[in-house]
Amino acid sequence: MDVVGQSVADVHFDPFSADFYDDPHACYPRLRAEAPVYYNQTYEFYALSRHADVAAGLKDFATYSSAYGVDLGMVRRGEKVPAKMIISLDPPEHRAMRSLVNKVFTPRAIEELRAMVSDTVGRFLAAAVGDAGSEGSEFDVVQDFSAYFPVEVITQMLGVPERFRQQVRLWIDESLHREPGQIDISESGKQAMAEMWLMYYELIQQRRDDPGDDMISALIAAEVQREDGAVDRLRDSEIAGFATLLGGAGAETVTKLIGSAAVTFARHPDQWQQLLADRGKIGVAIEELLRYDAPVQYNVRRSNVDVTVHGVTIPAGAPVFLLGASANRDPEAWTAPDTFDINRDRSEAQYLAFGYGIHSCLGAALARLESAIALDKLLDLMPRYEVQWDRCRRVSMQNVSGWSHVPVRILP
Repeated sequence: MDVVGQSVADVHFDPFSADFYDDPHACYPRLRAEAPVYYNQTYEFYALSRHADVAAGLKDFATYSSAYGVDLGMVRRGEKVPAKMIISLDPPEHRAMRSLVNKVFTPRAIEELRAMVSDTVGRFLAAAVGDAGSEGSEFDVVQDFSAYFPVEVITQMLGVPERFRQQVRLWIDESLHREPGQIDISESGKQAMAEMWLMYYELIQQRRDDPGDDMISALIAAEVQREDGAVDRLRDSEIAGFATLLGGAGAETVTKLIGSAAVTFARHPDQWQQLLADRGKIGVAIEELLRYDAPVQYNVRRSNVDVTVHGVTIPAGAPVFLLGASANRDPEAWTAPDTFDINRDRSEAQYLAFGYGIHSCLGAALARLESAIALDKLLDLMPRYEVQWDRCRRVSMQNVSGWSHVPVRILP
């Protein structure tokens, strides 16, 4: 199977094309089989698609640096990101920052959020279906429901005033949107990011004068040990960076996962019925959804040194796509990887939907809790349903894959 090379004439991977946005998994099998170290001459990046290579790349921060940004446009500039966010830090700087936020996402801390999350999910689901929570009613799982509650949860945790919570979602959507062929963030996306940063900056100033019981107040009070050993408080820009990252990741992942769940279970109704019969399977169903149709398709890194993989040398300073979504369907790692199976043997390989290594997703436990509660309530609402396929729409976003519209009708 090792037919490898730096580029293969008829194997093409363009993560900025309409075809990719429509079906990202279509190109992965040939990448893995024929060009596991792929080079895109147009955009001048490399891509790793096999599970073993992606997992190794995610763990090897010395070779594949995060310090130059999180998307191709940033990494190609070859400059370290001036605005320090944990996602764009390498050790040792990363360790101190990560340890701070880890305290917020301990299993106990997440479990204490269950009531708030359940109330928030229930409130938005009730608003989505209104009085029509009965046979024959229709609603859009994403537009009417899953677009709203995840950002509400994370912004409540951060301490964002209610009037700004859904605006955060709109700012994030605008910053991530890409038209086919568009690499860099749009001017409207930059404006959205600037407005969001300003909102967080002003909130930080308010919390410095009047602390509350929220994450931003906790970050203001936290102490961090810098690289030189000095103990210091976080700067406003660092706190705003935390808030921006957590707000974005907290909004997008679960929104897309629940939309994908509605689509995937509609195509596998027998497994929806299994969940109805045994709600104890919801947790493993979420893991399989994450493997089968992950909201995050890839992570972009920059090679610090020349590195040779499968006989191909990736030069120092090159952007490298680590295709986690491809790795999660690698037949060398999984049995029947293109089959959706909530009863799958999860011990076969490392799941990569939430990353791996030092940059594994901070909010993974929170995302799992939100998703489990949302699925449980959807099972109650629509034990049988059908998707209105002609009105489904996919997103066109950097890094993120999923559905923007999934209208459904509840069946008797």
